[in-house]
Amino acid sequence: MGAVSGVLKMLSAQEMERIHDGALKVLEDTGMWIDSEVARGYYRVAGCGVNDATKMVRFPRKVVEGAVARMRKRFAETSEGEVWARVRYSRTFFTSMPYGIHTDFTANTGGFPAFILDLNGKRRAANLADVVDSIRLADALENIDMMGLPCSAQEIPHEQRPIRMTAELLKRTKKIGGTEAFTVRDIHAVAEMSDVISGSRAASLRQPIVMGYAETRSPLCFDGNMADMFIEYAKLGFPQSLDCMPASGATAPVTAAGTIVLGLAESLAGVVLGFAVNPEVRMGVVINPTAMDMKTMVFPYASANRMTITAAMVQMLHSYYGCPTGVHSGKTDSCAPNAQAGFEKALSSFVPVAFGAIGIGTLGNMEAGGLTFSPVQLTIDNEIVGYIRKILGGIEVNETTLAVDAIASVGPGGNFLDHPHTAEHLRSEYFDSQITERLPWDAWEAQEFQGIEAKAAEKARCILASHDPRVLAPEQEREIDRIVTSYLGS
Repeated sequence: MGAVSGVLKMLSAQEMERIHDGALKVLEDTGMWIDSEVARGYYRVAGCGVNDATKMVRFPRKVVEGAVARMRKRFAETSEGEVWARVRYSRTFFTSMPYGIHTDFTANTGGFPAFILDLNGKRRAANLADVVDSIRLADALENIDMMGLPCSAQEIPHEQRPIRMTAELLKRTKKIGGTEAFTVRDIHAVAEMSDVISGSRAASLRQPIVMGYAETRSPLCFDGNMADMFIEYAKLGFPQSLDCMPASGATAPVTAAGTIVLGLAESLAGVVLGFAVNPEVRMGVVINPTAMDMKTMVFPYASANRMTITAAMVQMLHSYYGCPTGVHSGKTDSCAPNAQAGFEKALSSFVPVAFGAIGIGTLGNMEAGGLTFSPVQLTIDNEIVGYIRKILGGIEVNETTLAVDAIASVGPGGNFLDHPHTAEHLRSEYFDSQITERLPWDAWEAQEFQGIEAKAAEKARCILASHDPRVLAPEQEREIDRIVTSYLGS
């Protein structure tokens, strides 16, 4: 099969080395503010310079380089593609893989948006019924591979949401992606629920079913609760990377290179801490950059600036550090499924994959910052991913597909409509779109549902009317309910 090969590159080897060197200089000369006495203690043991009075930690170059070398060694010790974790926007691999285009990229939905643009076109606060419906919809869409939580139930007290909604996710789909954890308590509850499906904690550690993660607060701040969560994950042995979301022009330098330098510094600080806590844990590097719109002071997910930074970041992490990564992409800053959403979703889905991303997500999100989930948009995003997969799948060249005999039998002036060769290969050759429109005007005008948005809404309604998976055995559901009750009460 002639799948597409090669990969777009934005950075030279020398430029990647300079970015890495910049991150090391930031950590050594400026350092990070670490609001956790426990974390500072680990950093001190690792060889960092720690000032408890100011909560500042500085990282000698040799300490960071040693942690990076340990990370790469751990990757090399594992068979290609063997160890990976599910996060809300992709898979993240903790093992070496060749840098290139990954035609098996995953498409994810998730992200915890607080609002939903429902099938009636009304934007409102999402509730638990919306969470369940969004899971059912994503489970049925053929090009959505994994999901975190497509939206967030606002009627549930916020401190209970990670546990209660993760339980719904595990009960209703096998396309399990990442989730959120707000506290150390959440980590243990989610891990126990994962064990119900994996069968044991050892199995959950080998291949995490569902996992949250900790984040820095750019620029260069690591808050106490997040540090405590990160340390707990490392103690338990779950693969981890310290997430960060530097925003160029606001919480990061306005330049793309400067934004990547800052994000790398923050995430590399996590690699040092993870190995200080547990030398056997698997650590990776990840950045989720954005770029503030200076005119509106919002943080767009689908701007050309962000796509550029994201593309360079994917290459840097995968090619330089050996950390195959997915990205927050497949985004739009539009508030409705419209022409802007169409071109932004298509571009922001394809560009990262062309630069080597192993996954894209979180699909179905709309609005700057991904604050709103749309079932209509998720259904359209599913179609966009189908297009990309068809393109990247390439073409098959063999004696049969060359069709020399079929061409000879039809001859000049004939057609191939009723030829057996067409019937034999039609379904494998053609991508069958269910919601895009290819009709002449009169036929289009006579349709009951006009426009891709209306057809996507109807497809979503049909799915929700019939698709209600329950993927666990009754005893597994009861055990998950017991775990929820043990942590949160009835």
